[in-house]
Amino acid sequence: MNRILEEDIKAFSLPQELADELRGTTIMITGATGLIGSTLVRCLYSLELGVRFVLPVRSREKAEAMFAREADAVTIVETDLCKFFDETPSSADYIIHCASPTDGKYMSSYPVETFMLAVDSTRGMLEYARRKGVKGLVYVSSIEYYGQVFDDEPIGEAYMGFVNRRSARSSYPLGKQAAEYLSVSYALEYDVPVKIARLTQVFGAGISRSDNRVFAQFARSVIAGENIYLHTEGTSAKPYCYTTDAVSALMFIMLKGLAGEAYNVATPGTYMTIRELAEMMRNLFNKKIDVEVTLYDCTSYASVTTVNLDSRRLQSLGWRPRYGMEQMLTRLVDYLKSEN
Repeated sequence: MNRILEEDIKAFSLPQELADELRGTTIMITGATGLIGSTLVRCLYSLELGVRFVLPVRSREKAEAMFAREADAVTIVETDLCKFFDETPSSADYIIHCASPTDGKYMSSYPVETFMLAVDSTRGMLEYARRKGVKGLVYVSSIEYYGQVFDDEPIGEAYMGFVNRRSARSSYPLGKQAAEYLSVSYALEYDVPVKIARLTQVFGAGISRSDNRVFAQFARSVIAGENIYLHTEGTSAKPYCYTTDAVSALMFIMLKGLAGEAYNVATPGTYMTIRELAEMMRNLFNKKIDVEVTLYDCTSYASVTTVNLDSRRLQSLGWRPRYGMEQMLTRLVDYLKSEN
């Protein structure tokens, strides 16, 4: 395993009260081969709590290679996710629903599939939880739930911005909104103990080598000594969160959050524009390069927005992030360097 990723996993911890609640339980995780899902499995396994994992995935081969170290605790099911919850004989105490597209080009090219995956897979998860009497579950939503916001003031979970319902790219935020509404409805009508985690941009050790999101592009540029090229003016702004901090947030929300409630997941003090992120990475890691703007067709990008998430509701549960922005970026760059 990569050295930086290994360090992250070894450093991961949870308060004793949360660890005790997880001891000996079974957790079902969708999207387990993605960045958040895989970090979640590895971190919880490292705590040696006797947790078992049920992982519905598209590729058994990929999952088996990824979780070779955790193989004794993992049950891998190669399946269509939208059918899985209706057909599986597996039982679970908890569910964390991470599965979701992350590629903007896919969202724009396949808006129907993007939207319906969010709705159908979440409906299946909620029906399963209702039938089985699951102890707790988390729907992993996104900062894009809020749509476009046009000021820098911190926003709480009740806020709603603008979403262009004529844009194919809006399939993602609209799918998140629909899935959240389903989750709240199941909590209200059927007492399903579902909680919602609205994650900001999450990054860290473990990202795919092919990850094309801006933080990964910028990191590869500073390592290679190449100029950072922005394909927009870089005015969109958001906060960030490190992978293992996001995982601990999911545990706090699942075990201490209120059913039907949403919680913003973002590290305080990390709110910045894309341009500011690029300049920070240049200044930290390679002052010989420049940040340049080279505009081109950006229809697959999320709309320009400034979403400054207020995470005080999550912090009221006891959650505190381990890493600040400079540490987060340093670990990301060190990880990518060690992968070369």
